[in-house]
Formats: sequence, C-alpha cells, structure tokens
Amino acid sequence: MADENSQEVAGQGQPWAKRQAEIQVGDRVCYSQRFLQSTGQYTGDVPFARGIVTALVPLGSIMLAEIDWQNDELPARVNVANLSRVTQKGILDR
Repeated sequence: MADENSQEVAGQGQPWAKRQAEIQVGDRVCYSQRFLQSTGQYTGDVPFARGIVTALVPLGSIMLAEIDWQNDELPARVNVANLSRVTQKGILDR
C-alpha cells in the first residue's frame, strides 16, 4: 500500500505533502489542534486566536514565527510546529 502523503493528487501533478506549504511570512495562522489538546486548552481565547505571521526567526533547529495576534495578550513568538495555517477553505492542520 502506498503512502498517501506521496501519492499525486489527480490533476495537480504534485505530491500532497508539497501542496501543503510550510508556514510563511504573511500567512494567517492559529494554534494547531494537536498543541491545544496537548496543553488542555479547550476554552478561552487561545483556541480562537488568529494572527498574521510577520517574520520567521530561526532558533537552533527550531523555527519561531513572530505573529501579530488579534489579541495582544498572546506571545509574539511561537514555534511553527504549534501552528496551523488558516485559509478561506478552513484550517490546514498538518
């Protein structure tokens, strides 16, 4: 059985993993479902927070995103592994 991440999507000519782009400057983001569940944050402001990535900052092997959140009480830098992109079609969780 083939790995579904390596299969080509009909009509696209690219593997699915490559179509799901990494977080970049200018992307609208939110905290990922995996991160929220691992920290037990089901209610409050954090699960509904949305922001725009203004810069990417390498920190050793970790990439941090500087985010302009709608809520100023949230941290300005977040590990990109804890984020999901928000598009017109919805949240793109990895």
